[in-house]
Amino acid sequence: MGRFILIRGMKRTAVVFCMVMVMLGCKTKRNLPDVSGIKIAVQVKRFDKDFFAMDTNNIPASLTALQQKYPGFLNDFLYNIMALPPQEDSLVKGLKLFLHDLNYKRIQDSVNIQFASFEPYRKAIEKGLQYTKYYFPAYKLPEQIITFTGPVEGYGNVITGSGLAIGLQLYLGKNFPAYHTDYISQVYPDYQSRRFEPAYIPVNCMKNIIDELYADDNPNKLSRPLIEQMIESGKRLYVLDQLLPETADSLKTGYTQLQLDGCIQNEAYIWNFFVQNDLLYAADPSLTRDYVTDGPKTSTLGDASPGNIGQFVGWQVVKKWMEKNAQNTLPQLLQTPAKQIFEEAKYKPR
Repeated sequence: MGRFILIRGMKRTAVVFCMVMVMLGCKTKRNLPDVSGIKIAVQVKRFDKDFFAMDTNNIPASLTALQQKYPGFLNDFLYNIMALPPQEDSLVKGLKLFLHDLNYKRIQDSVNIQFASFEPYRKAIEKGLQYTKYYFPAYKLPEQIITFTGPVEGYGNVITGSGLAIGLQLYLGKNFPAYHTDYISQVYPDYQSRRFEPAYIPVNCMKNIIDELYADDNPNKLSRPLIEQMIESGKRLYVLDQLLPETADSLKTGYTQLQLDGCIQNEAYIWNFFVQNDLLYAADPSLTRDYVTDGPKTSTLGDASPGNIGQFVGWQVVKKWMEKNAQNTLPQLLQTPAKQIFEEAKYKPR
């Protein structure tokens, strides 16, 4: 049995994380909108296979062929994802080193096995895009899914001018050996690499779309009152839940199921922790950062807690507000100030 224990001078209120009934982890039945009539034509293009089939004895000719098949994306891949220099000699040298690297040959071999068919993921993404079009009809949907294999320490999921680009090197399963080398373990600690499962592909695609729909470029966002930061994260999680309503909440939050179950069981205690320690309006990043950034745990709440617990709190506040304002659309939710949502929700879990 794990525990949430308040430490570091905080008021000592214990929050016990324990196993809960199986039914707690089950999703309640929801009335979902019928999106079957929304026609989405998203094409999967396997750049990863074509890239590793390049003739390394004639890189320039191979690049020309790739440019014809992947206009726009090839440059994104070479110069943004691979970060190769634009000078031809340096570019050719860099590509040869990468394509001849035995580690990346093994990674691509594993990609070919794991993703021999990308159809299950295409279907899940397509369903998410149908919901996106339903809730955000003005948004221009990506028309392509382009899979690639790039540096392990690089991008796993990005939106480019060509469509959704998915780095399959970061979806080979949490136990894949390449993730546990000394170097990569420093880049991606275990709490991050455990999410390198194929099931996260649709989730990360939809997260990127939400970021494009609702960009938050405020350089001072970490200096907002904590409650506003939590609600801003909660907005995104609420929208993600609507775009992927049949996806497990553990995948959407990035928590383990045990962490999520603990948050649900101890919702009132978690809220009281923030209230009793006068943290809701705290705006000093040194006090608030641990609650709204990713990590293996929230240190003041104990080893069994998830990192970024603020998104869970914000999600509950947003759900309460939307229950009271059922007529509001998702675009209206995103545009409503966090302060207003907090004041109107009157969130007080029991």
